Amino acid sequence: MRLSGRNLKCVRGGREVFSGLEFSASSGEALAVTGPNGAGKTSLLRVVAGLLVPADGAVALEGGEAELSLSEQAHYLGHRDALKPALSVLENLSFWREFLGGRPEDAGQCLASVALDHAAHLPAAYLSAGQRRRLSIARLLSVRRPVWLLDEPTSALDAAGQDLFVRLMRDHLGGGGIIVAATHLPLGIETRNLRMEGAK
Repeated sequence: MRLSGRNLKCVRGGREVFSGLEFSASSGEALAVTGPNGAGKTSLLRVVAGLLVPADGAVALEGGEAELSLSEQAHYLGHRDALKPALSVLENLSFWREFLGGRPEDAGQCLASVALDHAAHLPAAYLSAGQRRRLSIARLLSVRRPVWLLDEPTSALDAAGQDLFVRLMRDHLGGGGIIVAATHLPLGIETRNLRMEGAK
C-alpha cells in the first residue's frame, strides 16, 4: 500500500498556503510533517483526509480497498478533541465507533487499550486534557483503518501517555499501516521527514 501526494497546492482565504508539494509513504512507514506555525501542516492533513479540496494536484492511496475512498480508509485525529462533554467516556467512543462503521459494544476494549476503562462512565467534561487526548486516540483503535492522519498527536499527553501512544503507533505500522503526522515534537518512532516552509 502506498499513499502519495503529487503537485499539491492549497489555497485558503485567497492565500496560497503551499504549492508543488510532493510526498509518499508506504505500508509500515511514518511521515513526520514539520515546519513553523502557518506553514500548512494542518492544511496538508486536511487535504489528505478529504476535508479540503486542493487547488491543484491529487492525493492517492494505491493498494487499499478499491471500492472505498481514501477518506473512508483513513482516521483523522485533529489537534482538538472531538468530544461531547455531557456524554460519558464510553458513550463518546461508542458514538464514534458506530459512526465509523464499527460495533459500539466493543468500545470498552478500546478504552482499556488507552488505560481509560476505569473512567468509562464519567462525563467527558470531567476528564483532564491528557485523558481527553487518550479518548481521542481510542477512536483510532475503534475501527481498523490503514491510514492515520495525526495533528500534534502527543499534545497534552504525559510521559506515560506518550509511551502508550508510541506502542500503539508501532503496532499500527507493524500491521502494515501508514502514519502521516504533523508535529513539533519527536514522535518516538522512526519517521521520514517532510519539512514545510509555507508560501514565500
